[in-house]
Amino acid sequence: MGWLRRNAAIVLLGVALLASAALLLAFFSGLTFFQDTWAFFMHRRGTSASDFLNPHNEHIVLIPVAIEKVLIALFGMSTAKPEQVVLIVSLLITAVLLFVYVRRRIGEWPALFAAVLLLFLGPAWQVLLWPFEVGFVGSAAAGIAMLLMLERDDERGDVYACALLTLSIAFNSLGIPFAVAAAIDVLMKWRSRGLRRAYIPAIPLALFAVWYLGWGHAAQNNLSLHNVLASPLFVLNGIAASVDSLLGLSTITVEGAGQPDWGRPILVALILLVIYKQVRKPGFSPRLWPVLGAALTFWLLTAFNYIPGREAVASRYMHTAGLFVLLVAADLLQGARFSRRALAIGGLVTLLAIASNLIPLRDGRDYLRVQTQITRGDLAAIEIARETVDPYFALAPDIAGTGSLIDISAGTYLQAAAEDGSPAYSPSELAVAPKTARLRADVVLAHALPLTTDTRAGISAVAGGDCVRFPGAGAPAAELRLTPGVTRVEVEPGAPAVIHLRRFATGEYSLNTDPIPGGTTTLIEFPPDRVESRWPWYLQVEADQPARVCRR
Repeated sequence: MGWLRRNAAIVLLGVALLASAALLLAFFSGLTFFQDTWAFFMHRRGTSASDFLNPHNEHIVLIPVAIEKVLIALFGMSTAKPEQVVLIVSLLITAVLLFVYVRRRIGEWPALFAAVLLLFLGPAWQVLLWPFEVGFVGSAAAGIAMLLMLERDDERGDVYACALLTLSIAFNSLGIPFAVAAAIDVLMKWRSRGLRRAYIPAIPLALFAVWYLGWGHAAQNNLSLHNVLASPLFVLNGIAASVDSLLGLSTITVEGAGQPDWGRPILVALILLVIYKQVRKPGFSPRLWPVLGAALTFWLLTAFNYIPGREAVASRYMHTAGLFVLLVAADLLQGARFSRRALAIGGLVTLLAIASNLIPLRDGRDYLRVQTQITRGDLAAIEIARETVDPYFALAPDIAGTGSLIDISAGTYLQAAAEDGSPAYSPSELAVAPKTARLRADVVLAHALPLTTDTRAGISAVAGGDCVRFPGAGAPAAELRLTPGVTRVEVEPGAPAVIHLRRFATGEYSLNTDPIPGGTTTLIEFPPDRVESRWPWYLQVEADQPARVCRR
C-alpha cells in the first residue's frame, strides 16, 4: 500500500493510458481510410524518392508515407486497423512525454492532469480519430523528447536532441517550431557552453532546406499580406480555442462552426494572473523561452498559411495547440507547490473536462462513421463497374457525396485493390449497408458504368413488343426491373414527367431525371456488370399521363 500511495499518480496515468487506448479502439471500430490517406495510397504507390519526399500541402511527410507503405505491405488495404493502432501508440507516447515534462516542473499530480486532458481532448477529434494525423502527433512527440534531452545539458543529450529534432521534421513541418526552440536554447546557453551546439538545430534545418530545394518548393503556399496582418487575431483565437478545449468548454461544432466564447475571457484572466505574478515576484524560468518560441512559431506559421477550412479553431490544430498551452503553463508555474485542496480542485476540473470532451469526440466518431459508409459504398460501385468504368473516372464531390475522396480515380484504385485488398463493401454487404451508403453507391454506379439517358422529341407509334404501360396519375405506383442495354420510355403528350431509378437503394430513389416534356421518348442505356442479375436497376415513371416503357 505504501508503494501504491507513493506512486498513485503514475498508476493513475497507466489507467488513463489504458482507458484512452480502449476508448479509441472502440471508436475506431468499423471506420476505414479517410480523406488525405487516399492521396498516399493513390499518388505514392512507387518507391522512388519523390514518392517519399513530395510535399503534402505544405508539409514534409517522409515518415508518415513510410509508415503507410510498411503497413500496406504487411496488412494490405482491406482494413484500417493497423494505422489506427499506430496512431493510438503515438498519442500515448506523446501523453507520457508530456507527463514527464510537466512533472519535472510542477510535480506529478499536475503532470497527471495535463496528460489526461491531452489523452481525452475531444475537440481534437480529427487528430485522435484520423490516423493520417500521425504526422502531427509523431512530430510533437519527437519535439517534446528533444526538449527533454536539451535539459540534460551534456554532449550526449545534445546528440540525442539533434536526432530527435531531425525525426520531428521528417514527420511533419511542425518540427520547424521545435527547431526554433532548439535554436533559442543554444543562444541562451552560448556563454556557458559555446556555439558549438548550433549543430542541434542546424543539421535538421539543413536537411529540411535540402528537401525544400529538391521537392518542397512545389508545396502549396498560402502566404499573403492579408494573412500576415491578420495573424495576431488568428493566434489569439487559436490560443483561446485551445484553452476552451482543454477545459471542456468548447462550443465549436464538428463542422468547425463557432468561436471560443469561453476561451477568450479565460485567456484574458490567465494573462492578468501572469502579470500579477510578475509584479509580485518578477522573473520567468529560463526554460520557458524555448517552448514559448516554439508555440508562437507554430501559431504564426499556421496563421500565415490560412485558407478557408484551416481556421484557428479547427479540430486538426487543437491537439498541438493544447499541447503547447500545457507546456507553456508548466514553465510559467515552474517551482509552484500546490496544496491538497488545489490538487483536489484540479482533479475535479480534469474529470469534468473529460466528461464534457467525450461529447465532441463521439460526434467526430459519428461523422467519420458516415464518411466510412459513403467511402465503402462508393468504392463498391467502382468495383461493380470495373469492366466498363473509365480508368480516369474520379470521385468528384458532386458524384461521391463527399469531398474526402477527390484523390481516387477508378483505374488507380482498382489496381491498388487488386494488389493490396479492398476496403469496399462487397455487393452483399452493400445491399444491407446503411441508407446513405446505398443511395450514394447508386449515384456513383450510374456515372461509372455509365448509365445514360437521351431524351428525343416524339414517341413511337409501334404497338406491342416487350413493353409495360404506366397508366399515369391515380394508378398504383409501379416499378419495372431493367435489363442491360437500351430501355425506351415514351411519355404521352401532357405535363412533364420524371423518371426515377434505383439499384441498391430501397424505400426511395437515388436517381431522378430532370422533368421530361410530354410527347417525348427517353432512351436509358447501361452495360451489364458482374452482379446486375442479382441486384438489377429498377425504374418508375411519375407522370399525370400514361407512359410506356419498352426494352429493345
